[in-house]
Amino acid sequence: MPPVVSIVGKSDSGKTVFLEKLIRELTSRGYRIATIKHSHHAIEFEKQGKDSWRHAQAGSLATVTSATNAISIVKATPQEPTIADIARAVGEDYDLVLTEGFSRGDAPKIEVHRKGVGPLLQGTKSLIAVATDEPVETKARQFSLEDAKGVADLLETGFIKPNKERISLWVNGESVPLSEFPRQIIINTLIGMAKSLKGVNDIKSLDISLRKG
Repeated sequence: MPPVVSIVGKSDSGKTVFLEKLIRELTSRGYRIATIKHSHHAIEFEKQGKDSWRHAQAGSLATVTSATNAISIVKATPQEPTIADIARAVGEDYDLVLTEGFSRGDAPKIEVHRKGVGPLLQGTKSLIAVATDEPVETKARQFSLEDAKGVADLLETGFIKPNKERISLWVNGESVPLSEFPRQIIINTLIGMAKSLKGVNDIKSLDISLRKG
């Protein structure tokens, strides 16, 4: 799974504006970025009477709308999905996933702070940096709201480059953390098996899914 970092902050702190600057800076460096926006509202299967709505009413648990330039997926979930669940659905073909919101999630966080919105969020876990227009009391690194380049440097060295080679393991829908030793065993075994197959040459990515029962 690509590394995930959450951009958090209070209302009117400028999260979206700062996130836009950050995305532009990272994509200008050639990185593939995906974003996730947290919403407190339910997502509807289109409007009543539309084809996708009718599919859902008939019992479909996921509907995909395909166009000439993109696809849109609406998938029912039994409970509110975690960041890891969503990132897994987004896929592996990205260098970094940035979320807007999810202040209570487990992902590392960068808080956007602006004068007049009050103190920093309370009880934020895994805060790695603050983008602010005034000095604040925190052990996390501080950047100017205009310093998207500095924050991009932090993400590049701390998250993107160390995860250029990665493997994700999910068992029964749960992510399984891997230490270096089993990680290398799995990588070497899978690559070796795939290379032994006819027609397989240079391997840059490998996707395997197993479902039993």
